[in-house]
Amino acid sequence: MIERLRIAIVDAGIGNLRSVQKGFEHVGVSPVPTDDPVVIADAHAVVLPGVASFGDGMAGLRARGLDSAILAVIERGVPFLGICVGLQLLFGSSEEMGTHRGLGILPGQVKRFSASLTVPHMGWNQLEQQRPHPLLANIPDGAFVYFANSYHAVTDDESIIVATTEYGTHFPSVVARDNVWAIQFHPEKSQETGLTMLRNFVENVYDRLPGH
Repeated sequence: MIERLRIAIVDAGIGNLRSVQKGFEHVGVSPVPTDDPVVIADAHAVVLPGVASFGDGMAGLRARGLDSAILAVIERGVPFLGICVGLQLLFGSSEEMGTHRGLGILPGQVKRFSASLTVPHMGWNQLEQQRPHPLLANIPDGAFVYFANSYHAVTDDESIIVATTEYGTHFPSVVARDNVWAIQFHPEKSQETGLTMLRNFVENVYDRLPGH
């Protein structure tokens, strides 16, 4: 049963995990916030949210041994969802408040929006779908989601880009490669569109279980 899925929400000390947890509860599962690498290793799926700075996020992961735990579950093919700063941490580096090394799972860097724009990029904006993906099942092109970001990912690997959003530039707002999916916006604040994405992720996790 879907409600019995073990979904770990990584607690790196960089945000309010309860809002993400409640979003998943709305779609029928009870994820567990944790900073325990053992719990993460045993999960059916792992979620990395974050609303603080990139540097603080990486420091929090390393201090708890969670960077190694994340790399290990991704290598094993465990479904993984990055949210907001959780997307950014998947890339190689960020220029937020200095240069910081990321997890390096996806190719690219995280850069600040142009000084000519109002920063942070706050509120509703549209997804421009670049290719089909299970995360966007039943979501129309142009759907609105809720953003709160001052930085955005930049990548030369167009194959990982699922959707973009325009804010001074077209930046990747949904990315994916194999079992790693990530979104720049807040699904738990994006009403039915966001909940549909969480439901799509959960159903994909369930479908991957042997003999479900």
